[in-house]
Parts: sequence; structure tokens; C-alpha cells
Amino acid sequence: MGYSIYKAFELLFTLDKEIYFIIFTSLNITFFSTIFASIMSIPLAFIIDISKPRFKKISIAILNSFMALPTVVIGLFVYAFISRSGPLGFMGLLFTPFGIIIGQTILAIPIIASMILAGFSKIDLRLYETLITLGAKKFDLLKAIIFETKTLILSAILGGFGRIIGEVGISMMLGGNIKWYTRTITTAIALETSKGEFYYALALGIILIIIAFGINLSAHLIIKSKDRWKIS
Repeated sequence: MGYSIYKAFELLFTLDKEIYFIIFTSLNITFFSTIFASIMSIPLAFIIDISKPRFKKISIAILNSFMALPTVVIGLFVYAFISRSGPLGFMGLLFTPFGIIIGQTILAIPIIASMILAGFSKIDLRLYETLITLGAKKFDLLKAIIFETKTLILSAILGGFGRIIGEVGISMMLGGNIKWYTRTITTAIALETSKGEFYYALALGIILIIIAFGINLSAHLIIKSKDRWKIS
């Protein structure tokens, strides 16, 4: 065990090219997945929030159901669409970074949307009433709500990023774990552990822990700063 830890840190400190390419690939794919998911999640949460109570309850139930879906199920459905025999097969998206981004975006949308919706529910209803009285349109309402809950939205986006970067099923199914192309931190950990290269997997695991810790710390500081702002 001690030797594996030593070798893991040696790989990190000697700037092993393959290790850092895998890290860059993971961060790159996760970044774009989170951006695309956030762009769709914010208006989705807003539409649900201002909708009629009955539609709102049904929408929240659907979001919660999608949050409970196993990642391999999402990967399976996306695979069916982007494989050669699927409707999007002509685009050649299977076993590419963009194929993983599609799957991870779908995974992140209900997570980010649910967290943002929870933030929207804390807004004082008088804000809506005041804006509507002043003649604000729906887009103006959306801008005002985003401004009012920006720290909570950022926290939700960070939460989505943290969920995506630790995902393995979608990345394996849609990316194929191809060396120097679609291999991510999680798929590399699974592969290297099965090969018995524990020190290699450990090095990537250390990076994943650091990233997860950084995301959680950032989200905590954002929420704490929001609470401090409220008190002041």
C-alpha cells in the first residue's frame, strides 16, 4: 500500500503526460456538460416555478424521477440515438467527447434544475407581484429572479459539476474509454484497477478527491457568503 501511494504521488509530481491528459479531458467534458445543462436548467426551473400548482407538482415529480435514473440507463438511451443504427447515427457522435457531453448534460439537467427550483421557491412572492404590477414581462421576471438568487444558482451549478465529474457509466458507454481521446478520470480508475495498476488509479483518485473537496468548499463558501449578506 505504501509503495502504491508513493508511486501515485510520483506520477502526479513528475507531471505524467497521460495522467494530466486524462484530468484535462475530464474537466473539459464536465465543464461543457455543466454549461449546457445550466443553460437549459435555469429557464426550465423558472417555467416550472411560475406555472400553475398542478403542473408544478407533476413537473417536480418528473424531475425527481429523472434524478433517480441510473446513469447506465441514460447512457443506454443516448447510445440508441447516436449509434450507427440510431436516428443521429449519421453525425458520428458515438465514442467521442461530444457523445459523453450529451449524456452528461441529460444527467445534470434534473439535478441542477431541482436545486435552482428550490432556490426560486424561497423568493418572496411580493417580488413577483411588484414586477408584474410594474409591467415586467416573463423575460424581465427571469432576469430579476436570477439576480436575486444568483448565489444559489451558482451553488446548484457547482453541485451539478460535482455530480458529473464523478460519473462513470455514461462516460464508459458513450465514450468508449479510448486512450488519448475519451478516457476520463473515472473510466481510467475503473480500467487501471481491473488491470491491477492500483498506483495509477490511486493517483487519479487523489485528483478526484481534490476536485470534489474544492467544489464542496466553494459551494459552502458561496452559501455562507449569501447568509452573511442577509444578516448584514
